Amino acid sequence: MKFGYTIVYVPDVAASLHFFERAFGLSRRLLHESGTYGELETGATALAFAAHELGDTNFTGGHVEAHRSAQPLGFEVALVTSDVPAAHAKALAAGAQEMAAPTQKPWGQVVSYVRCPDGVLVELCTPVTG
Repeated sequence: MKFGYTIVYVPDVAASLHFFERAFGLSRRLLHESGTYGELETGATALAFAAHELGDTNFTGGHVEAHRSAQPLGFEVALVTSDVPAAHAKALAAGAQEMAAPTQKPWGQVVSYVRCPDGVLVELCTPVTG
């Protein structure tokens, strides 16, 4: 078994890709011509977005749309950076909502949380050491 990718269902795939490019400096790998699927360059494992309409075809009982939920889903995307405060400020300037300001954890890691306009919860963190 190998972890292949994470797909987040969103209302507007192109807008989510554009936000992640602006807020986190990630590059677009692809946007399907239909506009319903796209991926970011994130290393060996892709972070992808798919339109809610595709989710509707996969899940006959529907699914929770993160952007409609008053609270963030119990799921996060973690992005590792050496400068969490700067990354956090850049995400806020791009339109993210602050969920938790940068904080140093007892184990030494600096962590913050932002919520993207599409509802995705993102942890910004320094690498875990030791």
